[in-house]
Amino acid sequence: MPDYLKEFIKKESSVGILLMIATVLAMLFANSPLHVVYDYFLDTPFEVRLGRNIHIAKPLLLWINDGLMAVFFFLIGLEVKREVLVGQLSSRAQIILPGVAAVGGMIVPALVYVLINAGDAAALNGWAIPAATDIAFALGILALLGDRVPASLKIFLLALAIMDDLGAIVIIALFYSGDLSTGMLGMAAICLVLLMIFNRLKIENLAPYLWVGTFLWIFVLKSGVHATLAGVALAFAIPLYSKKNPDYSPLEYFEHELHPWVNYMILPVFAFANAGIPLAGMGISDLFHPVPLGIILGLIVGKLAGVYGFSVMAIKLGIARMPENATTRHLFGVAALCGVGFTMSLFIGGLAFEHIGVGDAEAYLMTHRIGILTGSLIAGIAGYLILKMAKPASQVAAKKPLAADDRQEWKEW
Repeated sequence: MPDYLKEFIKKESSVGILLMIATVLAMLFANSPLHVVYDYFLDTPFEVRLGRNIHIAKPLLLWINDGLMAVFFFLIGLEVKREVLVGQLSSRAQIILPGVAAVGGMIVPALVYVLINAGDAAALNGWAIPAATDIAFALGILALLGDRVPASLKIFLLALAIMDDLGAIVIIALFYSGDLSTGMLGMAAICLVLLMIFNRLKIENLAPYLWVGTFLWIFVLKSGVHATLAGVALAFAIPLYSKKNPDYSPLEYFEHELHPWVNYMILPVFAFANAGIPLAGMGISDLFHPVPLGIILGLIVGKLAGVYGFSVMAIKLGIARMPENATTRHLFGVAALCGVGFTMSLFIGGLAFEHIGVGDAEAYLMTHRIGILTGSLIAGIAGYLILKMAKPASQVAAKKPLAADDRQEWKEW
């Protein structure tokens, strides 16, 4: 591999750059004579049959969204488990601020969307779209700012995004699963029991987990529960520690091996497959349709108010403290960056509107994508500019818990 390519892969901003390139390519394909090729690519039928009863036939777009994204959620599950056991979410002190911020960052954007779309039952299916944060884009933008942003804020954003992803998993399980098949759920339950047994027996060979995990994905897909949740369940079964070799972690090995595949293949392919929006016949007025408007304001205003407002409340109440070497402007900028929903928002949006009437679904799917791209772009630019104008981290003294005589910092905003 050439040295320049190795250097690009090492940069935190590289994933965000690839996602931008994939999005631009999708828009170019969808709005040029190449749209025929683009549509053919997404609609290509692909099917797998196992015996008489297991038959999966889907267009390539759904294989990407249900299959490749299950691998993405598997990686998220691995990260969540590691962080909860030994990482940033392993103690009360570490979890409070990002936890409170994540809750605010999900509740307030959803409320903004619901208020704007009240009265439209179909549109209300998309209430969770602006509640998501795209960690790859957000961290990529932070990386562009270098040492102007303290390391503690990057950790805060990472922990917040992990909890945000965990919230998204719960939302998908509770609100975006279809009619349930008890037979397939029973088969999925058997797979889960097997995975638990593997974990309890401390089996370190990863092949049995992958075989059972594959069948788990098939049964969950056929059960009506969204298939990506199988990836999370599989991740929770992978052991963190090895009883034979204290220097080896099966979970961390999996995580290390999956990261480049997810970051440099799965996420760009997902972005390319889902971000192509035909703009013919669309105008500025389309942004003021309640669905895209609710998403845009949810991502820009709702995320900012939710993450920043809940964080400030937690710090002022004395239950959390400002991240080290950070100012309120830093916190404000990161809260703005959380409005970059993109990957997760596109994914939830597809789930929200895929089951309504065919004609209506197409209209909602187009308008919600416009809202996500517009809102994410504005939030990303706003967050970058706010952080660019903030004091460099090296010029900020380490912060202690907020005291009664240390309120001047809050007057900055």
